[in-house]
Amino acid sequence: MSLVKVDFAELYRRHLCRHSQFGINVLHLLAVAGIYLAMFGIAFSVPGSAWIVGVALCVYTLLLLPNVPPRLLLVNLVGVLLLLALFLALPRAPWWVYVGLIVVWHRFQVWNHRIYDKSHDMSRFEQKYRKGPALSLLLAIYELPILLNYLVFDRRNWTS
Repeated sequence: MSLVKVDFAELYRRHLCRHSQFGINVLHLLAVAGIYLAMFGIAFSVPGSAWIVGVALCVYTLLLLPNVPPRLLLVNLVGVLLLLALFLALPRAPWWVYVGLIVVWHRFQVWNHRIYDKSHDMSRFEQKYRKGPALSLLLAIYELPILLNYLVFDRRNWTS
């Protein structure tokens, strides 16, 4: 498993094993947006950090560039920039509030699986995508593009 060379189609098929229902994808997108806003909050809490956020977003885009379809890269970039614009328009909170919000949004995502519990066999992905820090980091990077791919470009897989 690599962060630089990712088989996005395979990672997306893995996602559909546990996230084939429309509702869970919408709720996960809401949670991911909340986490992005909280991460912007933490980053901008550091004085003079605007350039760090810019560099981080460039690195993020460069990681995605060779691994996701161009139209999805564009939608993802627009989405991230809209979230950044939203963050900049909102009143600021202390950094610790944003840390707490990351935990809350993560728990919200976990809770969604109690409502949307439809899943399919994931055994074909277990060898390559072993649970642990590497998979968590991979999913942290690719979760937004995966969700946007489902919601914007993959209506044929929408189920209730």
